[in-house]
Amino acid sequence: MTTQYFDVAIVGAGAAGIATAASLKKRQRHLSVVLIDPAETHYYQPGWTMVGGGVFQAPSTARSTASVVPKNVDWIQRSVSHFQPDDNVLSLEDGGTVCYEQLVVAPGLALDWGGVEGLTENLGRNGVTSNYAYHTAPYTWELVQNLKSGTALFTQPPMPIKCAGAPQKALYLSADHWRRQGCLQSIDVEFCTSTPGLFGVADYVPALMEYIDRYGVQLNFQTTLTRIDGEQKIATFTGPDGECEKSFDMIHVCPPQRAPDFVRHSPLSDEQGWVDVDQATLQHKRFSNVWSCGDVMNTPNAKTAAAARAQAPVVATNLIAHRAGHQQLARYNGYGSCPLTVERGKIVLAEFGYGGALLPTFPKGILNGLRPTRLAWHLKADLLPWIYWNGMLKGREWLARPEIQQ
Repeated sequence: MTTQYFDVAIVGAGAAGIATAASLKKRQRHLSVVLIDPAETHYYQPGWTMVGGGVFQAPSTARSTASVVPKNVDWIQRSVSHFQPDDNVLSLEDGGTVCYEQLVVAPGLALDWGGVEGLTENLGRNGVTSNYAYHTAPYTWELVQNLKSGTALFTQPPMPIKCAGAPQKALYLSADHWRRQGCLQSIDVEFCTSTPGLFGVADYVPALMEYIDRYGVQLNFQTTLTRIDGEQKIATFTGPDGECEKSFDMIHVCPPQRAPDFVRHSPLSDEQGWVDVDQATLQHKRFSNVWSCGDVMNTPNAKTAAAARAQAPVVATNLIAHRAGHQQLARYNGYGSCPLTVERGKIVLAEFGYGGALLPTFPKGILNGLRPTRLAWHLKADLLPWIYWNGMLKGREWLARPEIQQ
């Protein structure tokens, strides 16, 4: 089997991996960089909420991986089977190996559809849907349009998950459609979340509660989906009072999530299975030439594409400094953004960092992130997809320059 050699190997060609590759090549064009990922298609996953709300069409969120790999970056279309960080070697599924000087681990997380009994066999049918999958986000919109009365359930599993606001976004856009169609009063809407509260950053809760009240949503905290009977349309939950069953006409499910198995069972993971890094430098705590970004690492930030956009320049800056024997000075402050689509045409733009610190991009006089605004909607619907494809994935670090410690 073949062995290939690179200055930098990046595992994962999702948002974080592509952005990091592009940022590295912008800084040092001569670096030999390889992306390792078997996926034929690259998805703009933040757009799937809008697909489920009837705003975007699914194909607009997908492009071939080959079309987004940065110029002069190699792509190995294989899966990694094992990490050997003591030897600076990656083993591939086909028996090949990749040797590297620096490694960036960015394969994202795994959606554990099997973590809810009955979910896999019912997903995309029997009124069971999810905006967390490309092929079922359009089914969400189909169900929403067809539902005129009955019960609609929206679920959220234990943290951490990708984009913690996404389960709510599906709820708000659906309820807003029913309100506009004049049938909301005939639909019982429930939000069943494993969390103890509506949103992890308290500053945004008042604005969200206004919409919970407007749509008449029943909130069920510390309530976890465990089983779905699609034929009978019954969902089973566990909560503070034990197990309970709820009937539904449609149910939007956010699946449990975890690190991929090949990461969880590697020398790079912590006790929970996530890549173990310093939360500021994003350097591995035990292997100094290993870095991570995106959803797979154990930093306590929101797992969003906006977070990956802020992390990629930090990794690129610090990795190059490490190669040169210099101190790593770029710091990631935990920035993440969650555009909460509370109604069609308005968004509460939540931007925050470590510890729930508010980190707004724009002055309050231009865009008040604590209130729903039309400007934030246009940012999400019109500008951010363009920035993703033409900025982030090409190494253009607009509003994402790393914080440098002097």
